[in-house]
Amino acid sequence: MVDTGLLIIRLVIGLVMMAHGAQKLFGWFGGYGLKGTGQWMDSIGLKPGYGMALLAGLAEFLGGFFFASGIFVWAGAILIIATMLGAIVKVHGANGFWVTANGYEYNFILIAVVLGVALTGPGAYTLL
Repeated sequence: MVDTGLLIIRLVIGLVMMAHGAQKLFGWFGGYGLKGTGQWMDSIGLKPGYGMALLAGLAEFLGGFFFASGIFVWAGAILIIATMLGAIVKVHGANGFWVTANGYEYNFILIAVVLGVALTGPGAYTLL
């Protein structure tokens, strides 16, 4: 049952992170694509915005893929954690903890779950 539980956690977190990356990279799922995300990143002081949008989108997409698939779980965890720390520092941290005030609650939970799975291991059900 532990392996099934780890698979569920990896798939949910990994696929959601891939979707966030796809929003930035391709404009899918209601996202703004690289151009729109880049303009927003410029506006919050992350320059060059386009390059930062590309890096964030790739980190989320690839990190999510590595995490969901169970291959290179540590690499996926590092990419996801780095992205979430960046979101806390540049966007959510000043708003406090609770997500209802645009705080960092969601980012914090993702970091904890991803780190916990990375420390535990991916389980038996992986692509490799």
